[in-house]
Amino acid sequence: MIENRKQALGRGLSALFDPSDGGDTERGSSPLSILPMESILPGRFQPRHHFSEEELLSLATSIREKGVLQPILVRVHPEDRGKYEIVAGERRWRAAKKAELDHIPALIKEFSDVEALEVGLLENIQRQDLNPIEEAEGYRRLAEEFNHTQESLSRILGKSRSHIANSLRLLTLPKKVKDCLNEGKLSAGHGRALVGTEDPEFLAEMIIERNLNVRQTEILSKKKLRRGDQVHAQGESDPEKEVLKKHLSDLLGVAVDLDLKGMGGKIVIPFKNPTELDEIIKKFNVLTQLLPAKYPEFKIY
Repeated sequence: MIENRKQALGRGLSALFDPSDGGDTERGSSPLSILPMESILPGRFQPRHHFSEEELLSLATSIREKGVLQPILVRVHPEDRGKYEIVAGERRWRAAKKAELDHIPALIKEFSDVEALEVGLLENIQRQDLNPIEEAEGYRRLAEEFNHTQESLSRILGKSRSHIANSLRLLTLPKKVKDCLNEGKLSAGHGRALVGTEDPEFLAEMIIERNLNVRQTEILSKKKLRRGDQVHAQGESDPEKEVLKKHLSDLLGVAVDLDLKGMGGKIVIPFKNPTELDEIIKKFNVLTQLLPAKYPEFKIY
């Protein structure tokens, strides 16, 4: 049975959803069925805990127009023989309910509890339906409950070993930070930058408050900051700010000052008289001509 589960993972989702796949005939696979919606229950081993209402509504609209294009995968409910339990495809089932469908196409296959868990994890991880923490928990459970190594997970799921290792490291973060990842307030990149920092909760609050990107978070995470420390705006240190000021001053020929606040701020360009102002304007005019040629992504509005 364990070997069968390994083979199921190795064939991937396409084999599991193919009703003509002969590899499962001995395990009680059935042809495509059309099941009443009320006969289906959500899977108890669903690794995904967060379903975007917006995405469900969008999928429901598509289902109303085109129907359910891929069947869900179910097994006979082990505790209620008159019902079916979803193994894979719960998002489609939820959207179909919102689309007010009476029936849904399904493949009925025999799965043990551990196989149902394994397939549910495989589907969500391969389709990138999980948030960073759900994905990491999926890898952890596949490793701990099914004895997979990072190398075997990499081969089966098409993910690099470094991606899997970095994902698992997110599970070492404090609960408050993992909650932010679960809720989409922080990305996996933010989370990776916070692993191993002295006060990840404090840094997570700062990232969200200041809307810092991953690069700014990486800079910030290297400063070994704790709650109560003085932090320069945007995660920039004074020396870095001085470099920016000098660069701008050299370009314009006047002493430029930077006033950074949160993710924004001001560039202060002083002038002593109208003549000096004219010179600054001329340099700006030259810059607006040179920059687009050197940097095509630079646009003047």
